[in-house]
Amino acid sequence: MKVGTAEADPGERATGHRAVTGLPTGGSEELPVTVLNGVDPGPTVWVTGTIHGDEPTGMAVTHAVADRVDVAELAGAVVCLPIMNPAGFRTNSRAAYYHGDDPNRYFGRDDADAEDPPRVQQVVCERIYGDMIDTADAILSLHTSWVATHPYTIRPRVPYGEDRSVSDAAVLRDRLVELTEAFGMPVVNQYPPGETATRDLQHSLTGAAVADGIPAFTPELGGRLVVERDVAAAAVDGTWNVLHALEMVAEPADGHPELAFDHDGQLRRFDGPHADVAGIVRYRATEGEFVEAGEVVAEIVDPHGEVKREVEAERDGYVLSRRERAAVYENDALYDMAVPDDDPLLIEST
Repeated sequence: MKVGTAEADPGERATGHRAVTGLPTGGSEELPVTVLNGVDPGPTVWVTGTIHGDEPTGMAVTHAVADRVDVAELAGAVVCLPIMNPAGFRTNSRAAYYHGDDPNRYFGRDDADAEDPPRVQQVVCERIYGDMIDTADAILSLHTSWVATHPYTIRPRVPYGEDRSVSDAAVLRDRLVELTEAFGMPVVNQYPPGETATRDLQHSLTGAAVADGIPAFTPELGGRLVVERDVAAAAVDGTWNVLHALEMVAEPADGHPELAFDHDGQLRRFDGPHADVAGIVRYRATEGEFVEAGEVVAEIVDPHGEVKREVEAERDGYVLSRRERAAVYENDALYDMAVPDDDPLLIEST
């Protein structure tokens, strides 16, 4: 198996780089890559980190996974891309400094009829995504969220329609459910279909991959900017258990029930509640906490500390993240939450 300069025969491990575009100062922008090619045949799993340059925990997970996998006992292959966005990583920034575009909105685009050629971030994403869809049987796109975040996994919804029958989509959905549950962190379904399209998440790496028939999901591994070592350790075990579910390794790793939510039904992503006045936010709920609709979860105070408004939860659900801000304006979201999901995982494509 070969990705860029990393080439490994069965039973071998190789490291190298995948050149994705040229640099104005000479040379190429290169993504580090590790290929772990098992001695026995089997699926190929891609594990990617740091597509947002200020989210390094995923990078640490890919390093630890590469160290843990023994190719002599592996069926199939694991491809690790620790740093998907080196330009952003070099500056500790979410986006690359090429043009400031979000790199996780440029996968699976069909811009053949566009008047202007694609910007460099899209070129980078298209080249590495081409490598993935040629080989991947599953993709783990490792992210982090705001500074104060409970670890969780975002599961995309699975489209059916002109390019995929309902029965084929159901098979893909069932595999996706199996793998996200194997990973072992609370599973939160993607936003409802309309909101997913508005946010352009169908062109995220996992959104595009699922549309192309590849089971893919996005673990959010705590907060950004620094490596959260305990969450990274849980994610390494989770990745191992995905390999086990795919029958690539013999023995499962330990689970992490301490991260679970006590909830029986499906959950989905929800932003809110929002501030309805400008001021300074004081959070009352923390990540991982269950709150009920109508419960006061924050207060907005003026610069002298006088309370202007108490903010109530709009829905029952779990706090995933507190947004990393003290000063807020009208309509700013204060929390990311996981709330009960009434929408199906199978959705008709438009």
